[in-house]
Amino acid sequence: MDTPLEQALTRRERQVMDILFRLGQASAQEVMDELPDPPSYSAIRALLATLEQKNWIVMHSKDSRRYIYRPAIPEKKAKRSALSNLLHTFFDGSPEKLVASLLDPADQKLSADEITRIRQLIAEPSDPPPP
Repeated sequence: MDTPLEQALTRRERQVMDILFRLGQASAQEVMDELPDPPSYSAIRALLATLEQKNWIVMHSKDSRRYIYRPAIPEKKAKRSALSNLLHTFFDGSPEKLVASLLDPADQKLSADEITRIRQLIAEPSDPPPP
């Protein structure tokens, strides 16, 4: 079974997930109010239902007559899953190739402070793997 965000999300689905991560939870109307150039209310409800069907990305609870939606996974886990998918899809699973593409001088002009912060991040021990 795929992890949640290894399934491709559309631009609009990513926008909805960003809103849910930022707000913690939201009704369809609240999501609609936060979206730039939102589609109809029924389209928002359909989008949220689709996200619920995509391997536990979103879940809902009832509050009176309305559904309240929230992310079903922590934002950090979602980011790691999306990054893992990016790594495997475009960089043959190689972190070195990913970093090299980010640091390509033709594409990036990093400041001395940014380079120092990157070096510090590399030097820090990473989070221990889950049991």
